[in-house]
Amino acid sequence: MRPTGSVGEVRQSLLQAAHALTVPHRAPTLTELSAHAQIGRVAAMNTVKNMTRSGELVIVRRRWVAHCAKPVAEYAPADAPEDCRHGHGWVDLGRCIGGWAR
Repeated sequence: MRPTGSVGEVRQSLLQAAHALTVPHRAPTLTELSAHAQIGRVAAMNTVKNMTRSGELVIVRRRWVAHCAKPVAEYAPADAPEDCRHGHGWVDLGRCIGGWAR
């Protein structure tokens, strides 16, 4: 059901729909997301584009559907890392700060 509120209700509703509909072997398409979230197709399309660009949703694969001549994207929520401070960039940053603090 669509949440009430003024800011980000479409985004929040689509993210909840993505969490509800995503299973390991299949993820929802834009049409399935908008139907589950009870949001219009144009509003869902624009919001999903923004959410994909910002990294909240990711395209996991493409699938053929009956109503389209091309394969459509399947969207899933992006996994939030447990500890964001790992990887090569953080090691370099730690070295720079450690050298600067001496």
